Amino acid sequence: MLPELFSIGPFTVYSYGLMTALGIVAAITVGEHEAKRSGVGEDGYILGLGVAAVVGGYVASKLLFWITILPQIIDNPEIILNYLSNGFVVFGGLIGGVLTAYLYCRKKNTDFWKTFDLAAPAVALAQCIGRIGCFLAGCCYGRETESVFGVVFHASSYAPTGVKLFPVQLVSSGLDFLNFVFLFFLWRRAKLKSGMVGAFYIITYSVGRFFLEFFRGDLERGTVGVLSTSQFIAIFTLLIGIVMLFFRQKSSSSDAI
Repeated sequence: MLPELFSIGPFTVYSYGLMTALGIVAAITVGEHEAKRSGVGEDGYILGLGVAAVVGGYVASKLLFWITILPQIIDNPEIILNYLSNGFVVFGGLIGGVLTAYLYCRKKNTDFWKTFDLAAPAVALAQCIGRIGCFLAGCCYGRETESVFGVVFHASSYAPTGVKLFPVQLVSSGLDFLNFVFLFFLWRRAKLKSGMVGAFYIITYSVGRFFLEFFRGDLERGTVGVLSTSQFIAIFTLLIGIVMLFFRQKSSSSDAI
């Protein structure tokens, strides 16, 4: 659609990178505001957490993507150089981000569960904005379709051009926004034990991602049997979210958010 927004001399602003950055900024802004309002952490706590989670998420999403194309890497190791700035698996980013956030909370001696609850809607908002970048760049594209809602890419290094594709990126963005609204409502209004908003995020994202995968057309991300790699992972993250929700509900902690 619009992979490059504009150029100033040798400097080019890419839509995917810009929307990803805007998503991160939006998430940190919302997180910092809610941290101050709720008293979770000191000033700059969420900013530090966000930077750590982004780095951890980037590394993990890149490693998981390389795992999905491992046979190609074994045949031609130099192919890694072609995927230093592109080629990510969102689930890897989420897993890496959560693990990094946990270590960050341990270091700062703060409550991980409350931090996870606070961060959950912010992450959903970042994903909403980031998926718009996917659409503009043409990555994470949908299957071919004859639907009136199909879109045609004319300039993309990723999506097939000249054919109608299901706009799965925009649908994903819309669902991420609804998830943000839902999780933010739980965080602000619902009297839940700490950790439950985070659990709901894992559940809703896993379910949504599992079904959206049926409309994805970028099959080079790998498969596990009849399932895509992300669908296979989504089954386990869904179970983790359900177990987490159950145990946080049964937790003896009296902390409510």
